[in-house]
Amino acid sequence: MSALRTRGLIGATLVVAVLGMTAACGSENAPPPPAAQPTANPTDTPSSTPSTTPSPSSTPSMECPETIASVKTATDKVAWGTGPAKSLFQPVSVTICQYDAGATGAVYANVTTKRTAAQATDLFALVNAAKPVAKQPAFCTKELGPTYVLRFTDNDRGVLSVTVEAFGCHRLVATSLEGQGKPGALPAPRQATPELIKSLGLR
Repeated sequence: MSALRTRGLIGATLVVAVLGMTAACGSENAPPPPAAQPTANPTDTPSSTPSTTPSPSSTPSMECPETIASVKTATDKVAWGTGPAKSLFQPVSVTICQYDAGATGAVYANVTTKRTAAQATDLFALVNAAKPVAKQPAFCTKELGPTYVLRFTDNDRGVLSVTVEAFGCHRLVATSLEGQGKPGALPAPRQATPELIKSLGLR
């Protein structure tokens, strides 16, 4: 190999080595790396964006289609001191729609249970056993309890809806009677007995 060619190879090798070192070490004219930014504490939240916890809600169903607001409105509209002492409805099943204590607005029943045959008949007997009250009670307790809507169904697909409040004045009020040929006089409002409320808590 000629001396001239050997010098050329050595020169080329030196140039490559110098360029490689420059790339690895960086250039003096290159901008400095950005300074480290402080990281936010995960527990800190900006004051303009308060953290919120979504309130629990339930969904409507065919068995319990009403919101607690609708139930309360229907219950408040019923006139006390009117209607027969006992209902002649003959249930074959009942759906119990339970609403949380203190539930308001567009909240649906959070627990749904069904009873058939003898269980539905026994529950209806407890509803009929309470004596009618001429006037809505003026003095009520302050304890909180659930609201129940009992949807009794008969062989003709008629539905008798009864609201039971397990708190306050313990109102026991029939609010509607649906079905072909079924609308008529609703049984008189009354107060729920302890036996009825205890029965509704069983699942």
